[in-house]
Amino acid sequence: MSRIGKKAVPVPAGVTANIEGRTLSVKGPKGTLTLPLADEITYDVQQDGISVQPANDTKRARAFWGMQRTLVQNLVTGVTTGFSKKLLITGVGYRAAAQGKTLKLQLGYSHDVNIDVPEGLEVKTPDNTTVEISGADKQKVGQLAAEIRRWRKPEPYKGKGIKYDGEFIFRKEGKKK
Repeated sequence: MSRIGKKAVPVPAGVTANIEGRTLSVKGPKGTLTLPLADEITYDVQQDGISVQPANDTKRARAFWGMQRTLVQNLVTGVTTGFSKKLLITGVGYRAAAQGKTLKLQLGYSHDVNIDVPEGLEVKTPDNTTVEISGADKQKVGQLAAEIRRWRKPEPYKGKGIKYDGEFIFRKEGKKK
């Protein structure tokens, strides 16, 4: 039994959810998000919330149960409050600047790295070593943060690179004579 799956997803005021065919759409103040529904799961939209139950007693249905409930929860949270990730850039000469729908990074390469910001996401740079990504879709926010981080992962000796806010970088001691 899934402990997460048993609980219905509460739908706050100002948010509407409806099922059309095999798609769940949730509309709120931050936009509209959709989720393709799994065949092994039954979904029920009521006034108090959205309940997710396995359609049968197969192992696959029980495995999908908690995950599908979490995906529905992410839709509701995304259209109400949204999601955000914060990246910190460490290193001499490493900088970031948001210019419209493009993020310009200087990461020690011979060229600048320009990253296009996908539709529905917002990128801010409060200072030149901090990048804040926010949006309604949790998957898109995390994917963009991972793509930015991939350009210069933090290295363990000096700690230079791009890391998530709150991430611990295990530091190593250098060579000794």
